[in-house]
Amino acid sequence: MRKVILPLLFILLFVFESTFVQMVPPKEFFGGERFLIPHFLMIAILFLTIYGSAKYGILYGVIFGLLFDIVYIEVIGIYLFLFPVIAYIVSQVMRVLQNNMVVTSLVVLFGVAVLESGSYGMNLIIGRTEMTFADFSFIRLIPTLIINLVFIILAVYPLKRHFEKFIESLSE
Repeated sequence: MRKVILPLLFILLFVFESTFVQMVPPKEFFGGERFLIPHFLMIAILFLTIYGSAKYGILYGVIFGLLFDIVYIEVIGIYLFLFPVIAYIVSQVMRVLQNNMVVTSLVVLFGVAVLESGSYGMNLIIGRTEMTFADFSFIRLIPTLIINLVFIILAVYPLKRHFEKFIESLSE
């Protein structure tokens, strides 16, 4: 049963991200000139990588990175590349660091920052944006990190428990 719940959780987070953007306008929080980009799906993939299995985290990164590119982005490959690469990097970083919830939350937030910066960099390279990095940081990166930090604080414990139980059910 747990094998079915995991894909459903990720699909729910995938849909919730777009719903969240429509429900919570940035004017309410940052005066309207900022962008709040939820990365709840990526956060869950990174928690799966840390508390579950790096193999499953990277696999779900590939699947949902491709799905994210198909649904939301005109250029196929940006998130297909970034999701699994960031999951792999986080899995390697967590081999060195302590595995407690505070450190894990900071590493996941770092992963979100890398995702946003990588997306910005790729869009800059292909000419889809002309925003300077300072403007990007002020308008998009900082508000995005704040909203995702709130989600991380709320979701770290439930996701940790769920992914640990998922790994236990796989070993049975």
